[in-house]
Amino acid sequence: QVQLVESGGGLVQAGGSLRLACAASGRTFSGWSMGWFRQAPGKEREFVASITWSASPYYADSVKGRFTISRDNAKNTLYLQMNSLKPEDTAVYYCAAVRTFGIETTPLAYDYWGQGTQVTVSS
Repeated sequence: QVQLVESGGGLVQAGGSLRLACAASGRTFSGWSMGWFRQAPGKEREFVASITWSASPYYADSVKGRFTISRDNAKNTLYLQMNSLKPEDTAVYYCAAVRTFGIETTPLAYDYWGQGTQVTVSS
């Protein structure tokens, strides 16, 4: 059974940092791309960042320069380092995996999802 489990969320003041992790189990994601999405109350799920198997990253404009996506293929783990956090970054953050070699920004394209972790940024 494939599982993606996020961790690292929490409450932080504006300007602070958090590091999210997503541990994958049940299969190897060799050759798969992975991504981070977020969903705020009353809003649609939105793309945050994606990374290919070969570690090429891509970011939404809203987080570019502040967030860094990375992966450790040996550990089957995905990360999201979030710096200079803003109140508008408050959301539930989800990791996901998609069977493609390239970058994918559309939620519907993803095959597996984690349960999400809450990130709250206070002003």
